[in-house]
Amino acid sequence: MNQSWWVWRVLLVIPVLWLGIFFILPLLLLVIYSFLTHQGYGNVAWQWTWENYARLWQPTYGEIFLRSVVLALGTTLVCLLLGYPLALWIATQPRPWRTVALLLVIVPFWTNFLVRTYAWMVLLGQRGVINSLLMGLGLLTEPLNLLFTPLSVGIGLVYGYLPFMVLPLYSTLEKFDFTLVWAAQDLGANFWQVLYRILLPLSRRGITVGCLLVFIPSVGAFITPDILGGAKSLMVGNVVQNQFLKTLDWPLGAALSVILMALIVIPILIYLRLREPDQPLNFAG
Repeated sequence: MNQSWWVWRVLLVIPVLWLGIFFILPLLLLVIYSFLTHQGYGNVAWQWTWENYARLWQPTYGEIFLRSVVLALGTTLVCLLLGYPLALWIATQPRPWRTVALLLVIVPFWTNFLVRTYAWMVLLGQRGVINSLLMGLGLLTEPLNLLFTPLSVGIGLVYGYLPFMVLPLYSTLEKFDFTLVWAAQDLGANFWQVLYRILLPLSRRGITVGCLLVFIPSVGAFITPDILGGAKSLMVGNVVQNQFLKTLDWPLGAALSVILMALIVIPILIYLRLREPDQPLNFAG
């Protein structure tokens, strides 16, 4: 009994040390740096100040935060509208076809995200595939300005994070008892009544998890807006990257990161608040 207790204690210490060194310690350093004084050229003085957070009240940063939240919410909504029918269709297929469909959903992860984002430049450019096709069909007389716009950023975010919506929705819908749908249809319910009264309420858990998995990385994205958005579509992630790597204002970048993390924690707290008391904490759907 005593030996088993020591084994469990050692096994518990390993993950605690791992989280402490690679998660808690960097987070504490980030918070500490957000209160230090910037002296230019990457130099930091150990003088405590609230100036870094006070600078975030400037309209420029407020506009960037608002743009990030709006784009993230729009991405989440579009992913839900596209991902729910797809997940429902996959869940209703015979099991061999489910495997094939899920494999097709996961296949994009086999290619680097940066490469896939650059591929959208080929599609959305003024001489890209989409404009060339529309002009070749005679639908346009001049190319559309698709690249380096909020629209191109939204398209890139939806493309990148759609699988994060489909997979938890499928995990929930796979366990769904579709005899409830047949019974409702036998009692005269139409498609919309079945959707709003049966499917959506009983798959709420997958919807919530999918929305979290899409919103959280979308609001902090920096690769997609950097490549597809240009200077007019900067998001918080781009500003944080610029502060750390270009202007070398680490305290301001740390303050931005802390505010961004607080912004990400809000939907998680809402999820924990709204979930059923007896429902286990599960982000896998």
